[in-house]
Amino acid sequence: MATSPRNVERLPHDRSSLLYSTDEGGGPSGMLLDSIDRWTGAMLADDVANDRIEGGFIVGRVISKQSGVVAGRFAVNRMMERCFQSCIASWSVEEGQMVSEGDLILSIEGPSEGVLRCERVMLNIIGRMSGIATETSEWLSSSQGFPVACTRKTEWGLLDKWAVHVGGGLTHRLNREDALMIKENDLAVLETEVPDESSVVAIAVNKVDFDKEASFCTVEVSDTKQAIEAAKAWSECQNRRSGKERIVLLLDNMGPSRCSEAAMELNREGLRDWCILEGSGGIEREALGEWVTQSEVDLVSTSAVNMGVAPLDISMIVGGE
Repeated sequence: MATSPRNVERLPHDRSSLLYSTDEGGGPSGMLLDSIDRWTGAMLADDVANDRIEGGFIVGRVISKQSGVVAGRFAVNRMMERCFQSCIASWSVEEGQMVSEGDLILSIEGPSEGVLRCERVMLNIIGRMSGIATETSEWLSSSQGFPVACTRKTEWGLLDKWAVHVGGGLTHRLNREDALMIKENDLAVLETEVPDESSVVAIAVNKVDFDKEASFCTVEVSDTKQAIEAAKAWSECQNRRSGKERIVLLLDNMGPSRCSEAAMELNREGLRDWCILEGSGGIEREALGEWVTQSEVDLVSTSAVNMGVAPLDISMIVGGE
């Protein structure tokens, strides 16, 4: 299974272990299966697609019409097991495997009505998830392995997150309950509750439940001053409890040069080792080289790897060799 090739072991942004269980041989977790059921159930309902044991026996072959990374096996298998038991899917590729134009992805056999009724949703799942995995892999190629995470902006929830992981990216937090993230609007709400001269960033950090949330806590900051305030408050809290976890500072819309300035100032203040620096906001794949070499961040995050991504071009052909 694909993972980001650099720094995953020291970044909390890889939540793939919550989506894939290694117990009893491994497989999608209950969380991911529940998400698959919700999304596929809605798509099948909209398409009025259900199993029909009618018509002659046929074989449909799903072919890739372009190169890319395949994702979606778990989702398709789950849908077939629950909703199209008259059909059997036989995969020719593994999850995360690269395919070229003309390659066979899978064959599906069964009564003609059953095969044809599952076709559209099946192709939508494989196409979209493979498109995300392919786009993510291209970002990782452009970054030369420097970690790239998606954000919580998704179109298909955890299916997007899994596809990003398959492509080599980091999932970031999976939902609002997965990890604490103190964003601009959280700070704006807090500003109404504290004196004008107080640092709302420091107050927000001091409100963190470190025993529960220190392993993955993100604070969104927009300038070096806020970064210093957050890191200083975090280090003081951690020193009091003898904690070692680092705070994630999401440097929002600061660009490589301002992120580098923030990193250097954190170094001067002796706070850099307490931080994981995440560059985010307006990041383009063409500018990844600048982020990698000049920004001094530990990773970048973007919704571009999964939002508005073109699906992998695939089609199903009935019959033939």
